[in-house]
Amino acid sequence: MTKRFKPSQTFKSHEITDESVFSSRRRLLKSMGFVGAGALLSGSATARGWFDDDDDKPAFKAKPLDFTRNDSLSTDETMTPYAKVTSYNNFYEFGTSKDDPAENAQDFQVDPWSLKIDGMVRNPITLSYDDILNKFPLEERVYRLRCVEAWSMVIPWLGFELNKLLKLADPLGSAKYVAFKTLFDPKQMPGQRNPFMGGGIDYPYVEGLRLDEAMHPLSLMSVGVYGKTLPPQNGAPIRLVVPWKYGFKSIKSVVRITLTDQEPPTTWNRLAAHEYGFYANVNPNVAHPRWSQASERRITKGGLFSQNRIDTEMFNGYQEVAPLYSNMDLTRYY
Repeated sequence: MTKRFKPSQTFKSHEITDESVFSSRRRLLKSMGFVGAGALLSGSATARGWFDDDDDKPAFKAKPLDFTRNDSLSTDETMTPYAKVTSYNNFYEFGTSKDDPAENAQDFQVDPWSLKIDGMVRNPITLSYDDILNKFPLEERVYRLRCVEAWSMVIPWLGFELNKLLKLADPLGSAKYVAFKTLFDPKQMPGQRNPFMGGGIDYPYVEGLRLDEAMHPLSLMSVGVYGKTLPPQNGAPIRLVVPWKYGFKSIKSVVRITLTDQEPPTTWNRLAAHEYGFYANVNPNVAHPRWSQASERRITKGGLFSQNRIDTEMFNGYQEVAPLYSNMDLTRYY
């Protein structure tokens, strides 16, 4: 069932998700010498403020989009409020504290933008900012987002299926993987020019999927959230959303998509291969080396004590992707 929404209409949100687990990966970065005690203290202090449900924080001026709601591929779970979706983010290019991206990305320029699709394709293409917003009809899909840090949200993304973009480029039969790259612009992204602010990551941020994963209908290229264009802290102007994988797979501010026959390198796997595998499927039966993945803190409306601890589902509840991994040992290929 689909419903059409015009930009002139007010889009009434229900609620989405709240969050309480703080950046556990910062411990890893701290052990590598990239996060100082002051930053950790700051992160704890700002996290307390975040749970006060402050809706008066300065927000990026997003513009409304024309979209169709896709109920058949959406969850009916309570959504996370827009204020929380846009103020509690992992985007180390703008800092490693959860509120750093919202504070440091407000002047981020998304227009002009260039997204290149190349590699093992018959039709290499480059999309402009206007192409990104207008080339494909936009759908709203309400997806669960599960972070590897054991918190989760429910978010109404706007976008189009990744397979539509890949089909436009026409992959060669020999292509097996899809590599993604985030913008590298140290002038705009302070975490890229300051290793202490950006966690010491070797930028640009890169990610990858198998081609069959990328072609699955659930894999989404998102250009908006809550009926409007993406704020910079959420990955504007275009990001990947793969709802059955941990959130770090959903790369933000994408500038290049390359088809290849080799498994591409991925940022967190390069940083700590024993903790972050290439596949990164949500799996409650495979613990992170430093914490359990059996349950998660669901971020909802309200403060710290209103958050709900729920059991984590295999593939984040998206069981329709299970055939992609039918002959794989997911305790090995995590």
